[in-house]
Amino acid sequence: MPGDLIQLRPEGLYCPAGDFHIDPWRPVPRAVLTHGHADHARSGAGCYHTTAEGLPILRWRLGEQDYRAHACGDPFRLGAATVSLHPAGHVLGSAQVRVEVDGEVWVASGDYKRDPDPTCAPFEVVRCDTFITEATFALPVYRWRPAAEVAAEVLAWWAHCRERGETALLLCYALGKAQRLLAELARAEGVKPDRVLLHGAMVPGVAIYREAGIGMLPTQPVSERQRGERFDGELVFAPPSAIGSPWARRFKRASVGFASGWMRLRGNRRRRGFDRGFVLSDHADWPGLLRTIEQTGARRVLATHGNTDALVRVLRERGIDADTLRTLHGDEA
Repeated sequence: MPGDLIQLRPEGLYCPAGDFHIDPWRPVPRAVLTHGHADHARSGAGCYHTTAEGLPILRWRLGEQDYRAHACGDPFRLGAATVSLHPAGHVLGSAQVRVEVDGEVWVASGDYKRDPDPTCAPFEVVRCDTFITEATFALPVYRWRPAAEVAAEVLAWWAHCRERGETALLLCYALGKAQRLLAELARAEGVKPDRVLLHGAMVPGVAIYREAGIGMLPTQPVSERQRGERFDGELVFAPPSAIGSPWARRFKRASVGFASGWMRLRGNRRRRGFDRGFVLSDHADWPGLLRTIEQTGARRVLATHGNTDALVRVLRERGIDADTLRTLHGDEA
C-alpha cells in the first residue's frame, strides 16, 4: 500500500525510504538479498548487500558483482532506513531483513525454518511491527519430524539398495538440502557409506560449506569415476533436474528417492514416480510459521509464496491484520 515502509513494485519488494529492493526479480540499482537460491538472487543489480556467510554462495551463483557483505545483526544505513540482517535458518548465510524508519520496524523474512540444522545459524526472532512471511507449507498437514530420523531412514534405504545391488539415487536441491543431508548423515549412528557420489552441479556448493567448517560425509564427483564403472550399492546425490537425463541413465539399476517437504503427501511421490520419499524441508512447517509470527509480536503480517490464503485466514481469526503479498519467489523445499 502507498505509504508502507516496504512496497510491492514491478521489480520486487521496495523500500522507498532507503531506495533499495529486497530479493528483486528485475535489475535494480541496490539489492538486499536474503539468500542465494535462484528465485531470490538474480543478476542485474548495481550492488548487492548480503551476509558475510552468504557471500561465497552469491559468488558461485551470480559471479563477481559489486557485493557489500555485513555481519549478522550489524546495522547499516541505506538512505533514511536503518537495515540489519538476521539469521533465517534456511541455508548457509540466509537472512531476514530488518528495516527501521522513524521507529517503525518491518522484517522481510525471506525463506526460513525453525528446525535445528547443523549447516547454518538458527533462526533469530526479530520483534517488529510488520512481518513479511513465507507460506510455502502453510497448511496443518505439514509438520516435520526430527532430521535425525530422516537421516536414519536414508541410511536404511541405502543399505537395502546395497543388498539388492542397486544404486541409491537421492534427488535433492543443490544448495542447502544436499549439504544438510550430508551433515545429518555424518552425525547419524550406524553403518554409513565411505563417501557419497555427487552430480557435478552439487560439487561447488558442497565445497563452499566445507570451507565454512561444516562437517559432512566425504564426497566424490561422479565425473571422477571411470566411464563404464558400475555404481551398485553406491549412494548418489543429484538435483531433481537430473532425472531422465543422459547423466542419470548411467545408473543401470537404481532406486530413486526424493528429499523434500513435498514428500509429506504420498500422492506427490506417486505422481512423480519416486521409489522413496523422504520428508525433509528447509522451510518452516505449519506450527513453525504460527509460532514465529506470534513471537515477532507483529501487529500486521503479509504472507507470500505458498499457501497464503490458509495462513491469512487463520491469522485473521486470531485478530491479526493479515493479507497476501504476491511475489515471484518460488518453492525450493
